[in-house]
Order: sequence, then structure tokens, then C-alpha cells
Amino acid sequence: MSKKFLLSALTAILFASYPFSALANDTHRTANESKGIVSEVANNKSKMSTQDFIDYALTALSYEHASEEMRAQVVKQWVQKGELENLKEPIAGGEIARVLIRALGIEKDEKSVTDYLESAKRHGLVKANFQVNETVTTDDLATIFVNYKKVAFKDNDDTGVKEISVEDFMKNPGDFGYQLSPDGNYISYTSAWESRSNVFVKKMNDDSEPVRVTSSKDRDIAGSFWKDNQILYVKDNGGDENFHIYSSSFNGQEEKDLTPYPKVTVQLVSGLQDVKDEILIMMNKENPTVFDVYKLNIKTGVTTHVAKNPGNIVSWLADQDGKIRIAVESDGIESTVLYRDTEEEDFKPFINTKAGDSVSPIAFSKDNQSIYALSNKDRDKVELVKLDLKANEEVIYSNPQVDVMGAVYDSSQDKMLYSLYITDKVHYSFFDKEFEQLFNHLIEKLNVSESELMIQDYKKEMTKFVVGVSNDKMYGTYYYYYDSTTDELEKLADLSSWLEPDNLADMHPISYKSRDGLTIHGYLTLPKNKKPENLPLIVNPHGGPWSRDMWGFNPEVQLLANRGYAVLQVNFRSSAGYGKEFLDAGNKQWGLKIQDDITDGVQWAIDQGIADSERIGIYGASFGGYATLAGITFTPDLYAAAVDYVGVSNIFTLLETIPPYWETMRNDLYKKVGHPIEDKELLEAVSPVFHVDKIKTPLFVAQGANDPRVNKAESDQIVEALRARGIDVEYMLKENEGHGFHNEENRIEFYNAMIKFLDNHLK
Repeated sequence: MSKKFLLSALTAILFASYPFSALANDTHRTANESKGIVSEVANNKSKMSTQDFIDYALTALSYEHASEEMRAQVVKQWVQKGELENLKEPIAGGEIARVLIRALGIEKDEKSVTDYLESAKRHGLVKANFQVNETVTTDDLATIFVNYKKVAFKDNDDTGVKEISVEDFMKNPGDFGYQLSPDGNYISYTSAWESRSNVFVKKMNDDSEPVRVTSSKDRDIAGSFWKDNQILYVKDNGGDENFHIYSSSFNGQEEKDLTPYPKVTVQLVSGLQDVKDEILIMMNKENPTVFDVYKLNIKTGVTTHVAKNPGNIVSWLADQDGKIRIAVESDGIESTVLYRDTEEEDFKPFINTKAGDSVSPIAFSKDNQSIYALSNKDRDKVELVKLDLKANEEVIYSNPQVDVMGAVYDSSQDKMLYSLYITDKVHYSFFDKEFEQLFNHLIEKLNVSESELMIQDYKKEMTKFVVGVSNDKMYGTYYYYYDSTTDELEKLADLSSWLEPDNLADMHPISYKSRDGLTIHGYLTLPKNKKPENLPLIVNPHGGPWSRDMWGFNPEVQLLANRGYAVLQVNFRSSAGYGKEFLDAGNKQWGLKIQDDITDGVQWAIDQGIADSERIGIYGASFGGYATLAGITFTPDLYAAAVDYVGVSNIFTLLETIPPYWETMRNDLYKKVGHPIEDKELLEAVSPVFHVDKIKTPLFVAQGANDPRVNKAESDQIVEALRARGIDVEYMLKENEGHGFHNEENRIEFYNAMIKFLDNHLK
């Protein structure tokens, strides 16, 4: 198999069913109060127009309260082509019934609006004498929405669900990461051995037992891949993120560290699928701040220097012959894509960019005459483009709402297969008709949606596939082996089969307006069998901050929901995927407008009646840990409990202790976060450690001693400063962990302690 991934396989997500904003019990309060459920109209007795009905229903029956694009997507589920074409006309009873039935997800074999109205009457959505052509007023609609709420929650007795143990959520989930051998006759996967993730190999269409080919007892295998008939895998030491590449023989009898260099981290450049025994890697062996390119012989471990980094190269790309022909140089602010015809020539500028622009090459075409890339040069959104050797650009795919997040190129066919983007969930745009037909056939065969299905791996002839199915209530992926020549589908594994999806919580897409008018997207997970009213809420800001939350299974979110908490995840400004302008809106806004976006999300949940304002908690890791500390520092009355997991307390010391291989990104950090000298007052103002006198919220801190990103000192400082004031802070430090706890026993201990802490303060 020969294919180039820009983005790892993403966890797919399932569209939630009938999210419902909290409605007041009183009809007139529902119709007229200012929670955005049904707006006032000039005359409550006037006939409801179709457009007004759609607007009111969107606000009342979904959590999309700000994004016009996402509201339009919801309408597409409610209204089919040819229906409700005249938006100015009064809407009739049968059409209202049709929308309500679809919004509830209880549509069966109804054909006409009369059928939908009869269904609505049977379910108690409308009164028994309601007519197909009857129009409604705002007051009438308010009553209908109250009825809708009763139907939506008729099986909800507000008692929650049976408590699931922390261990069941946090222990190793089983077999995952399935990959086919190049000849398609064997399959590898990761599974637990001695409480650590290790790699196993199994012969396909054979009853023989799988063979374990790695024997790691100290640390999980971080990843693995096939090279010829060998398994290569990567692992660090105690969370230090100095990843080495190891080889394992086919029978698992011999393991070898192929890059046995202390304090060196290795990254794969190319698997060189058509070159026997050799791969291309990057290492910061000569200079800890930059990565050179080496050819590595996986049999002998011999490395050959291929490309020297002058100090400013941040990425490299090999052509289809394995020659390094593209390099991207950057000063941390502006970057230039460099090109050369042969490895004997010097690199020359190919594409120049301005601050904020990015061009990320993916792959050369088969003839090495074209280059595929993701680019936002001279535009707001990242698009998939094709470049000739004179840098002339052809746009292959763009999306007006969001960035293109990744694309897959297949060199054996010399085709781009598809690109993907994420709005509320993952979506695909296909360029190869046969691959699209196969994808759609698998959707039908597995009875899943587009966003639940992933092609994990395939044999280059495209006859054997590893297929994954995932959603918001299934841990990771259900794996299948598919043979397209026989149309046979074989189930390989269920992750965490002990977790029943029916006992888990739905993740709802949301949107709201920030105080300065930005549209903020996110996700709201509501506890199963609990009414979404006055719930304890945990806001869970993501790390980065230049990443984003996605719709999919999240074990810690599901754990919190299982314990009765609503969980709010916010893609605040600076989150990736929403375009350059949105990303840059977070520059030098740590603790300021970024924090306001998080606060505004909490207030939105309170205003909707979902969250109890006296029982709000905040929990986050990495930047999310910083946002946790900033939340209890700068909005101390908002939160009743806080958990900081490997979070930043002092931006000055964060910038002083970044890993050496992040040095080329230093200027970018100064631009996005702040300069320690030029922005000294700003960084002092937003670093929580300097404002501990404002903190009064109970705090739990967790930290890995070997963390190379957020140094242990970040947690030590805030804990010591608070304890000096006589405030007791719960502090969990793990000596064998880095940026987050990866070892199973440490994960279980941390989440048990976190749940106990939150329950003590929020229940």
C-alpha cells in the first residue's frame, strides 16, 4: 500500500437526536421570555409565517443558536426538497406536524401531511381537532413546543443511569489500530499485555493464534506501521516525548532500537514503500532544535544523512522516488516553501507566504510533476490545491464554512481519493468515483452514516480493507475486515465491549454568540435519563489552544455524564478549523477574549436553564489547564470546583522551558501568546500565578514529572503559591508520566480522584 495521510484517521461522530433547549413549564413564559425560544411578535394572535416557524423551531428544538450554516443543516433534515418553498406564507398544521415528527426522529412510513398530522396527534404533539390547513399563532406554537418537550422526555424519569466504574471507562479498551501487511495476508493491531499497549500480528483467513511482536512493560507503544515484512513501532521513555523507532521481526523474537540516541526524538518522513529495507526519518541528533533527514536501514540500523537543516526548516517532503524535493522554512511568523529538481541542487523559493498563511505539501504526483497541498495563502479557509512545478495553483476542493482538515492521496492510482472537513461532524468530499461507490456501499452494508465510517487501511490493489465504525457513544472504533472481491465483511474487534452504548450520553452540537459577536461552536453532552434542567455542569476547554474539540467518543466526557454532569466543550477563538481570521482572533488573548468565550458558553448554558449556576465546575488539560486556572482567577465567582491537568500557571516560565525542538516555533508563540519582554505587562496580567489572591475555588492539580511541554514547575508554582496563603490544594504528581497520564494505573487513579473531588464540591 502506498498512500499519504496529512491527518490521522479522525474519530467519526453521530448526529444527535432531538436536542431540546430547556423550556419553561408555563406556556406564556415559554412564548414570551427572553431566552430565545420563541421571540415576541407584534401580535401573538397573528398567523405564523413559515420562516418564523422555522426560526423559532430551530431555537427551541436544537442547540444551534448562532450559526446560520449549522441551522440550515438542521433544516435540511426537517424539510425535504419541494416542501415549504414559500417562506412568507402562513405555515399549516400538517406541515408543522411533519417537521415535529422528523425533529423527534420518529418518522416511519408517513407519506402525506395528513399522515404526519395523524402521527403528531397520536403522540400528543397537537390537539385532537388540529386541522391539516390550520394556521397557528405564537401562543399556539408555544403550547406545541411544550407538548414536544413532554414527548421528547416521556421515557425520562430524571433518575439517571446505573453508575459505570472509572475502571471501565479508563482501562485499556482492547484491540485497536488494525493495519494490513503490504501483501494483505497479515494484519497487525495493538492490544494490552502486562497493562501496556503492545503490537500483535495475525494471519488472515487462518485460525492460528495471534503473535505478540513487542514486549513493552514500562510504556505503551505509541504507534506502529508495516515496512515490508517487519513491524516498526515508536515509543518514548516515561513521557519525555523523545520517541525512538524500534523494529520487531515478523515472529516477535527480536526487537531493536533503531535510533538509540539519548535525548533525540524521531519522526517518520516516508515509508518508501517501493524501496526495500529503508525508510526516511527526521531526527534532532546533530542539533536539538532542528530536524535533519536521514535514510534508515531497518535491518542494520545504519543511518545515512540525506538533508541538512540549516536551522529554519520545519518540514520536508519526498517525491515518489523517495528524494527530498520540498522543504518548508519558517521564522515562526512567515514561511517559504522551497523546491529543488534533484537532491544534488540547492533549494530555491517556491511559494512565499505572509504572516498567518500556511502551505502544507501532502504528496507529489506519480510523475513528480505536480504537488498536492493544503493552503490558506491569500484566503481565509484552508483549501486542497494542486501545484505545478512553477507554483501555479488549481483549487481542488474548498468549503466556505471551515478549513479542509486533511486529504488522502493514493500513489498506486495517482489519485486524490478524498478530502475531509469538520463542521458539526466529519464530512468527506470524494474525487475518485470507484472509491466513493465502495464507501457508500459500506455505509449501506453496515447501516451507518457517512460520519460513522472510516477506511482505516487498504491493500494497494483496493481489494482488502480495514474498516472502522465509530460514533459519540462507541469507544473508538468497531473494526471490520472487508474483501471487495467477495463482498464479505468480518468483524475484527469491539473496543470496550463492556460499555453499552444505550447507557451512554448523546453529544449535541451547539453554537452561541460571544459578547463581541463571534459565532462560537462546541458540543454539549447531557447525562442519560436526566432532564436538562439545573444540572451540575463541567466546562472542559480543550488543549492547544490551536486545536479543536470534535464530535466523537470521549471517555472522560462520558464518565462525567455518567455521574450526572452536563459537559460543555467550546471551540473558542484560536481553535483550529474555522479559518485564519478566527484562529488569529485569539492572538495574545490568553485569559482575555479566549476566556470570555468560555465564560460566555457557561452563561449560555445557564441562560438556557440547563446548568445550575451554583454548581459549575471547570476541568482542562494543557492549555485547558491554563483556562481552568484563568477561569478561577479572573471569574472567581463562576466556578465551584476546578481541576487543572498539566496546565500552565506562568506564561513566562512556559516560554522559558519549551522543548528545544520547538525553537523554530518560538516567534510564532511570541506572536500568538506574547513576548516576555515586549508584552511583559500583558503576560503578568494573564498568568494566574501572579494573582493567586483572587483564587477561592477548590482546586485539584495533576502533573507528570517528565512533561517536556508544560514543565512540572508550572504546577509546582501554583500549588506552592496557594499553599503559602493557607489554601489546601489537592496535588497528584506522577514521576513516570509526561504531558498527561498514559499508563493505565495512573489514568484510573487520576480519574477516580477527579470524580471524588468534583462530587464533593458540586453535589
